[in-house]
Amino acid sequence: MRPGTRAADVALRLLSRDWAGLAIALPPAVAGAWCVTRGPGRRILGGALVGASLALGLGSFRHLVHVTRVRVRYPAPGRMVDVGGHRMHVLAEGDTGPGPTVVWMPGGHAGGYAMYRLHALARERTRSVLVDRPGSGWSDPGPFPRTTATEAVELLTALERAGEKGPYVFVGHSFGGLLMANAARRRPDLMAGLVLLDPTPFDAVAFGPALPGLRRASRDQTVLALRHLFGLHALAGKEETHAPEDPARVLAMIELRTRANCAAASILRELSPDGITRDGWQTAVHDGELGSLPLLLVAPRDLTGGGEIFDAVDDPEESARVRHFFLTVRDRFLMASSRSRRVYTPEGTGHDFPDRVPEFVVQVVDSLLDRCGPGAPDPS
Repeated sequence: MRPGTRAADVALRLLSRDWAGLAIALPPAVAGAWCVTRGPGRRILGGALVGASLALGLGSFRHLVHVTRVRVRYPAPGRMVDVGGHRMHVLAEGDTGPGPTVVWMPGGHAGGYAMYRLHALARERTRSVLVDRPGSGWSDPGPFPRTTATEAVELLTALERAGEKGPYVFVGHSFGGLLMANAARRRPDLMAGLVLLDPTPFDAVAFGPALPGLRRASRDQTVLALRHLFGLHALAGKEETHAPEDPARVLAMIELRTRANCAAASILRELSPDGITRDGWQTAVHDGELGSLPLLLVAPRDLTGGGEIFDAVDDPEESARVRHFFLTVRDRFLMASSRSRRVYTPEGTGHDFPDRVPEFVVQVVDSLLDRCGPGAPDPS
């Protein structure tokens, strides 16, 4: 690991602690006080440093008060389980029947509650589980750096220590799809099936055109962590305007804690050429690695919602090549299993289709459960 990467991990580890703002505010206060005592020539600088320290300290105190209120108002709805020195949050509901248990994982580095609507629909039929990746939702931040390979192991450990039993159908969206495929590769004996909802393909980062959004993702999360650390909460004071049971709002409030942004900033470094060189071998799932595991790749037929990627390409022929690349590169996941199948989402839906058409997603998962259930015919 390069020195710069190690330094970034140390910084993120510090920033993931909600009290870090007070520690950061202390040095300028000490320096300012020292300047004031050194004579009239340095009093202006000293006053400025003390003023800056006071502003940082007040912002940090505001953040601590806010996260304390949020913690009291929104306690963890599931179980906190130890996975080796840090805890992960697991919410499991629904009857444990003879069929597989469904485990959901949202995109980005969001907490499991981002897929609560899907979970609420699925638990009516089967055992359904939401897991918060370390740092997200109610889970502790865990050690740094964050990697998909590490979180795949932590996910499997959290399920075991929460008392959940396989076989499982893992369902992952976007970056969460990459995580679920990685976990399935590690424990095929626990798997009944895998549903990938427009998963993030590593080839798109390794061989595709530069995507500014991906390149900025880690930095943007670090900036958000600093904003939250010093009390600049976009959601502060607005929680009363939404229904308290709204899962999206609950998750947004919980993830104002800096650990969510810091964990995301760490793991999203994988989605860069340097990150792939460093972590790709342990992260990617290659052709045939899932054997004959039933796999459904669910994604839009076209590139609805991805216009910003192509608007930056002026040459028509190059734009057509870019479109073809992004339409086909995600299908590489089909090669991971000999029993894979492509499922197209409803017309007009884009990458965010799990939020827009949750009933469709649950129907797709149900179709796999029917194929995997007791007495079901061999789906091959």
